[in-house]
Amino acid sequence: MSTSETRLQRPLHRPGTPGFRRLNLAMGLAGLAAFGMLYTTQPLLPELSEAFDVGPTTASLTLSVCTGLLALLVVPATALGQRWGRPRTMGVALLVAAVLTLACAVAPTFAVLLVLRALTGAALAAVVGVAMGHVGVEVHPSGLATAMGLYVAGNSLGGVGGRLITSGVVDVSSWRWAMAALGLAALAATAGFWRLLPAGTATSYDAGETRARPRAYRDLLTDPAMLAVLLIPFVLMGGFVATYNYLAFRLTTAPFSLPVAVVGLVFVTYLSGTASSALAGRAADLVGRGRVLLGSVVVMGAGLALTLPDHLALVVLGLLVLTAGFFGAHSVASGWAPVVGGRHASQASALYVCSYYVGSSIFGALVGLSWRAGAWPATTASVGALVAVGLVASLVVVTRIRRALG
Repeated sequence: MSTSETRLQRPLHRPGTPGFRRLNLAMGLAGLAAFGMLYTTQPLLPELSEAFDVGPTTASLTLSVCTGLLALLVVPATALGQRWGRPRTMGVALLVAAVLTLACAVAPTFAVLLVLRALTGAALAAVVGVAMGHVGVEVHPSGLATAMGLYVAGNSLGGVGGRLITSGVVDVSSWRWAMAALGLAALAATAGFWRLLPAGTATSYDAGETRARPRAYRDLLTDPAMLAVLLIPFVLMGGFVATYNYLAFRLTTAPFSLPVAVVGLVFVTYLSGTASSALAGRAADLVGRGRVLLGSVVVMGAGLALTLPDHLALVVLGLLVLTAGFFGAHSVASGWAPVVGGRHASQASALYVCSYYVGSSIFGALVGLSWRAGAWPATTASVGALVAVGLVASLVVVTRIRRALG
């Protein structure tokens, strides 16, 4: 009997069942907490730059070291989740990350802050590295795209929620109180996750897969279709994070000169990603992943172009469109990773997450050179090049999958 047949006969969560609903709620809370903590310093970059007397590119390292260590550890974190149990791994990691976020609030120097942020990324690797694989092996194929879309929607809610908390608090207090407030919010979400998450249904499958596939990662990394799938999050996530990183500097300086709290409200555009990720998952089930993936990347590029003029309304509209396109593409591509991975589904999801955050770390900082050289037009040109590469990679994936299906 094949692995896929074994999975289909296991008691996986189907749409409409209590287990399916509890799983989606719990994973949504995990996304809220994890992504709130992961990107907590993004709206605080101007304040951190001033407080520690560092430049914008250096300040952005508080984000890059977090996502960078997450990317480095996501593969071993996946193995830890398979060996120790995915629910327990995610729950403990969320708790550790929340405590580290609280510790960031009292960091005495920029170097200490970077170390604490790096450790936070290490802890979060055991959440985001396990989460997509957990959804992939716990949910019946009939609801997989929908469940993955809902999980990504929770991620975007965490992104906007974390940014709103920190930007709102920093405007009336300081960045330290902003970090503390987010840490407390993450603790509350972690408690909800522990209470709601159903027990795993496919633990024995994961354990068998781990023993039977010691060369899984080598197999995946020599598969051209898998490499194309991995290139999509690498470039799109890199461009997406870079856009929001340097947008904070653009909006707090002339010609906009907005206060931090108002800049924080701009991150409400993340809600378009919440809606688009859930809708993209459902649309992929109805009309096909390929069409939704390609359309989403094109939408992301169109949104980027709208941010070029120095008109706040167009910038906000552009961010809405860009965010919707990015999360739509991410929702579909992330669901495709375990499919292309086949018998190495969990490892494929781990590699996808690794590529996602490597791109975030590299381009989130590297695009800062474009910002320094030519402000927003140069930044947009760099991000636009990344989106173009993402579109080509998406075309390759869609073409290869269609050929494989005959």
